Amino acid sequence: MKLDNLIQGRLVKRYKRFLADIVLDNGAEVTAHCPNTGSMKNCADEGSRVWVLDSQNEKRKYPLGWELVEVEGQYLACINTGRANKLVKEAIENGTIKTLQGYESIRQEVKYGENSRIDLLLEDQEKGRVWVEVKNVTLLEEDNLGSFPDAVTVRGAKHLRELMAMVEQGDRAVMLFCVPHTGIERVRPADYIDPEYGRLLREAKAAGVEVIAYGADISETQISLVRELPVVL
Repeated sequence: MKLDNLIQGRLVKRYKRFLADIVLDNGAEVTAHCPNTGSMKNCADEGSRVWVLDSQNEKRKYPLGWELVEVEGQYLACINTGRANKLVKEAIENGTIKTLQGYESIRQEVKYGENSRIDLLLEDQEKGRVWVEVKNVTLLEEDNLGSFPDAVTVRGAKHLRELMAMVEQGDRAVMLFCVPHTGIERVRPADYIDPEYGRLLREAKAAGVEVIAYGADISETQISLVRELPVVL
């Protein structure tokens, strides 16, 4: 996935969840849209190098959107959670995600479960269906571990129950952690943040839900999922 028209700066602060004040390298102080509803723990430290995307849309109240952040002065992370589904779909289509190959079609945002929409639904006349729920992981902790979630997620717990229901009816179901963070080498549930999510994730795996994670290569011009990462349960 290409990243065009990125502008570098330094984070002043992130606030009201959707806003971030940034000083660009040219000295201009701007307010950018923050496309991430999570806590962004360890990804929103004041003074961090950041990159914003210029939408070049004058009708937008905040034409700049925050895309990348440098973490701990050495790693790059994409904080735009809206890119996760596209990254996973791209990685399926280019053959990177081996366990999801050989399906005739991929559909997005298909209604299912308890008034939910699955991120990706793969279908094939012979292989059947695979329901793929995608979660974005950017919380880097000790020993290059990535933890999810970074805040309590009732919605995430509901999605795990829905995936288990799909397995029960005879379909495949996959919980796929998209990890657009170059410092994360393994993924685990953040039990200390949301113990219920961790419990349900383990229950889902025991019930037949496939739990996988893929890490990314990131630069100032592109991002792509390139490697499978271990999931520590």
